[in-house]
Amino acid sequence: MEELIVAPVIIFLVIVAPIWLILHYRSKKQVSQGLSQEEYIQLSELSEMADQMSDRIQTLEAILDAETPNWRSKL
Repeated sequence: MEELIVAPVIIFLVIVAPIWLILHYRSKKQVSQGLSQEEYIQLSELSEMADQMSDRIQTLEAILDAETPNWRSKL
């Protein structure tokens, strides 16, 4: 019975645990480094696009309010 448990434990300790530890600490290192330059640029572009979209939505809502005052209650 003990032999059935020992083999999987040895396999886990020799193969799975080292890979798990390496991947864990590699991800911790990446998180602690923060955003890369490329990620920062992409985040800035997405933020700018979101601001533009917000402005467009406000403009469209203003047009709808002027042309159809009760459009919000219809939804």
